[in-house]
Amino acid sequence: MDAIARFADHVAETTFDRLPPAAVQAARTFLLDSLGVAIAGSGEPLVPRLVDTAARWGAGAESTVWGSRSRLPAPAAALVNAFQVHCLEFDCVHEGAVVHPMATLLPALLADVERRGGAAGEDVLTAVVAGVDVAASIGVAGRGPMRFFRPATAGAFGAVAALGKLAGLDAKTLAHAFGIVYGQISGTLQPHLEGSPLLALQIGFNARAALVAVDLAAAGVPGPRGVLEGRYGYFPLFEDGAYDLAPVLAALGHVWRVTEVAHKPFPSGRLTHGVVDGLQRLQAAHGFAAGEVTRVTAAVPPLVARLVGRADVAVPSASHARLCLPFVAATALLRGTVDVPDFRGERLADARTHELARRVEIVPDGNPDENALVPQTVAVELAGGQRHEIRLDQVLGHPARPLSREQHLDKFRRCWRYGAAQLRATAAEEMIRTVDRLESVADVRALIALTVP
Repeated sequence: MDAIARFADHVAETTFDRLPPAAVQAARTFLLDSLGVAIAGSGEPLVPRLVDTAARWGAGAESTVWGSRSRLPAPAAALVNAFQVHCLEFDCVHEGAVVHPMATLLPALLADVERRGGAAGEDVLTAVVAGVDVAASIGVAGRGPMRFFRPATAGAFGAVAALGKLAGLDAKTLAHAFGIVYGQISGTLQPHLEGSPLLALQIGFNARAALVAVDLAAAGVPGPRGVLEGRYGYFPLFEDGAYDLAPVLAALGHVWRVTEVAHKPFPSGRLTHGVVDGLQRLQAAHGFAAGEVTRVTAAVPPLVARLVGRADVAVPSASHARLCLPFVAATALLRGTVDVPDFRGERLADARTHELARRVEIVPDGNPDENALVPQTVAVELAGGQRHEIRLDQVLGHPARPLSREQHLDKFRRCWRYGAAQLRATAAEEMIRTVDRLESVADVRALIALTVP
């Protein structure tokens, strides 16, 4: 039996009353976080063109484009909202899996909620937990260097799991849906290398594909069986045959992966966060200013060096800058933090930032784990000859160093203000209150309505 059948069984067997309180709380936290990040993402210049283009793909006004008055067919709305969730690099991530599990899952799930005429909060939370379990478990099982964009590829399976759970599919039908989505999966790392907005669009492509897959499976269309381990299955092709499914399958129903998800404090690639965290802690401890810094040396795992150790350029695109560790580190030194406005408008060409970025050196530390994000060591040399160093075994936002509720809500409220349209501050507070009691909410469309200007 291919492991995909085991995942299908797990999703079918997962019920709200089986979920531990920590999993329910994490699902609420990252649902609110993802909606906030998507509102901020609506302010990206590419979004209006995506909406206009998607509106030409078919008639229908089934689902809301968050942060706007636009409505589209559910697959098109899922694509646009998924882009909005991931385009700022501000959405949560499972570090061990190197997967952003909510980015593909939540836009597809809530688009489906609208087109089916509503869903109870308890059912949505159950679907979220089941979907994160599948996406993160597939990511964790990968053992080699990441070759494809796992947030999109593994994320597609997670979105199908969530949709199938909400739809009440039995395990056999859900396994067909996994097979059908496998035929549509996309996600190359080339856009990551180039800093292209196609990176976030790939999240959208897979959110749309998940809806299509579940619709087809529910209609009785069969999918292939050897989806994960077959000769041309996911792990032989996408992971180059380097995987170990045994421990993740054994953990199903015992380890709830949503509790392992990291909360991103900065709108940049998660692999940049260790250096930002280290620089903030060093500045807080020693009180130096950015102008005193002559060199920053970051000793980081190979994955970090490979994906965000890119060279700074004079006038980067926002996508390039968010994934450029020297630019992000320089921004943190100059401004004390990194936030959404730092990747918009004139700040991208700020001469002080680029001059300071040239003093940042990224050194691979030889970590043998191809998927490791830590440990990282950040050293700062000052004009007066002082040298300060810090080692990070976990980065701010990891479950071992979580954001406080105050930090979580502050991020959400800032994101609410960064969107393309002006949304009521009272609506943000109502959304917080609603998510806090989501398991008792009769229809989660009440949440979606709050995103409309």
